[in-house]
Amino acid sequence: MLAINEKLFPGDLVQMRKPHPCGGDRWEIVRVGADIGLLCETCGRRVLLPRRKFARGARRFLRRSPQALKELDGPG
Repeated sequence: MLAINEKLFPGDLVQMRKPHPCGGDRWEIVRVGADIGLLCETCGRRVLLPRRKFARGARRFLRRSPQALKELDGPG
């Protein structure tokens, strides 16, 4: 489970606990705000989840976006 205040960036790929009805559990983050916009990697469906529900359902990061890597590495 990810922390509710975890830094999220568009382009991050996450694995969710419950699979989508299409069978996929890999989602790309496409929007970050009060709601998190997700794109199913298997079928291309877009959904919006409240941040709290997203944090409870996300299992782990599969890939971080280049922007996340740059910002989380710190200055320099």
